[in-house]
Amino acid sequence: MKDNIADIIPDENTHLLDELQSLLEKQIELAHQGSIIELERLSTQASRLVEKIAQAGILELSEFKSRREHLQKLYKELCLSITAQRADIAEKLSQVRKGKKIIQIYRKNI
Repeated sequence: MKDNIADIIPDENTHLLDELQSLLEKQIELAHQGSIIELERLSTQASRLVEKIAQAGILELSEFKSRREHLQKLYKELCLSITAQRADIAEKLSQVRKGKKIIQIYRKNI
């Protein structure tokens, strides 16, 4: 049986949104710390929760408009944090590759 808006009580709606908000905030914190593996684990949880919220149509309710906007803001912040981490990792990887090339050149000249 598929859930719909009428099947879920308002307190459960709020609880689901609170849980999603908490997961997004934890993911942002983990992204800032560079804890990518833990961030991925939480993203799986968040995806399931988003699916449940979407199926229930909770965010379409006018009473949750401000919550929807806040969750969108958190999601954008998470995306920016992940992008920044990705750029940092790419830069470090580039430095490692340059170092490896330098070592190879030294080995050839010894």
